[in-house]
Amino acid sequence: MKKILFYCQNLLGMGHLVRTTELMRELVKTFEVCLIEGGQKVAGFEMLPEVEVIQLPTIQVEVFDSLQVGKQLQVIGSTMSLEEVKEFRQQKLIEVFDRFQPDVLITEGYPFSKNKALAFEMVPLLEHVRKSDRATQVICSLRDIIMVKEFADRAAEEKRRCEFVNQYYDAILLHSDPTIHRLEDNISNAGSLTCPVHYTGYVVQSEPERVEFDLTDLALLNDPTPKIVVSVGGGKLGHDLLESIIHAAPLIQQETNHRIVIFAGPLMDESKYQELVKLAQGKTNINLRRFTPSLIAYLDRADLSISLGGYNTTMNVLKTSVKSIIYPSDKDREQAIRAEKLEQLGLLKILDKSELEPELLAKTIVDYLTEESTLDLENPLQLNGAKQASAILQNLLEPNLIAA
Repeated sequence: MKKILFYCQNLLGMGHLVRTTELMRELVKTFEVCLIEGGQKVAGFEMLPEVEVIQLPTIQVEVFDSLQVGKQLQVIGSTMSLEEVKEFRQQKLIEVFDRFQPDVLITEGYPFSKNKALAFEMVPLLEHVRKSDRATQVICSLRDIIMVKEFADRAAEEKRRCEFVNQYYDAILLHSDPTIHRLEDNISNAGSLTCPVHYTGYVVQSEPERVEFDLTDLALLNDPTPKIVVSVGGGKLGHDLLESIIHAAPLIQQETNHRIVIFAGPLMDESKYQELVKLAQGKTNINLRRFTPSLIAYLDRADLSISLGGYNTTMNVLKTSVKSIIYPSDKDREQAIRAEKLEQLGLLKILDKSELEPELLAKTIVDYLTEESTLDLENPLQLNGAKQASAILQNLLEPNLIAA
């Protein structure tokens, strides 16, 4: 059985890990898989038992009270200094590579994402792989929309990253539907890449096989009351949306009997979560929770989803065909670009910051609930990204077997 070593590092939320897990869920059917993961642990998140998991000392970027995201790395849950953690992680990556001896090394996002932040450990690893006697293929696993930050010299930065890929990488797996978003939509210099770019389609979460719902989950999922599901991913961002929804809840209750189920996110600061708990007290149409092991189960039963516009939540919306209002994070343009393209297709509605005032928000929600869907896609979206990615990797490693 061929071996895949998967490197994934969340620096802010949990989206990269969610997508990586869904890819591995398909890969373990054909490959032996080892995951190197260095992000903050998420209580209740299902790690696949078939995958060997190497947990590195946790690092993340700072998030300030203003919800602005910083650039400095910080160590979480360790007494080691940042420099000590960096040295340990760098050595550990090489040690795991030498022990596992993979046929494929997949780096999630890097080098297009987290390029400078992770160079301290990724450049030594890639140099080690290149000098190794083992013919390991190096592949970048990439979400649909990348490099959306402002750069002092964007052309130079694009050129530098493409040259880096040409130096170290054998292929790119781009988890996008090419009819919606292509690599060159983000990187004008994409034509300079010498390695192939394989479009897999979107990677969509499947229902967890071993999901364990608690009594509250079971009660809510079996309750026939119509539902509005509100979520903000990991919970580091989107606090203003949750506060506005809670303020608008009594106004919504005057117009409809929908129950509002809010997931604040497992990574939200506890003090912030308690503020939301206090704000929601006495509002009988709200259920406030931190996390569910299966958001898809709730969306399947919902009349409306209200959320930020991260990759995984958006894919959940597309899979379940639930009506969706997206409030794109303003951390950068990634979520807005994705939401704007899908809104043009009639797949969702974008909520602007100016619409968060409770009375206006309540009216927007009630009006959208009663609005008839006019969706009529000429071509269905490609939502089989995990299966397609596995097939591409099989073909790269054993082309004669696949051809037969």
